[in-house]
Amino acid sequence: MALASMIVTDESALICDLAETYHILDYRALPVKLLATLCVGLREDSRIKMKMSGAKITSEIALLAGAVDRLSMLVWAKTKDGQRGRNMPASIMSALLADKTPKDTDIKPMNSAEEFEAERRRILEGL
Repeated sequence: MALASMIVTDESALICDLAETYHILDYRALPVKLLATLCVGLREDSRIKMKMSGAKITSEIALLAGAVDRLSMLVWAKTKDGQRGRNMPASIMSALLADKTPKDTDIKPMNSAEEFEAERRRILEGL
């Protein structure tokens, strides 16, 4: 079941992980039981496992970003700005976890070249 869900989720990521970890270039040549065992044994920070879990960053990066954020807050707290509550340092963790994907409202599907050209003219004339 895990193998099938990995293939369905992102076969390319699985292929890359198998090639990187086990030097397997053609996973279809392996017996299914062996392949399933190898897939479950991939690291938690492998492409496919991160994609399946919805993780944006590895736990190592999260710990490092958290440590830097705490250290920068400690240093900032000792400054005059920190004592007055001004110019707080930006959080690296927040920047890493920020959703940078376009919103559904930002994407407008077009069914023809004419629709595209009309929208392009509308945008350019609005500038």
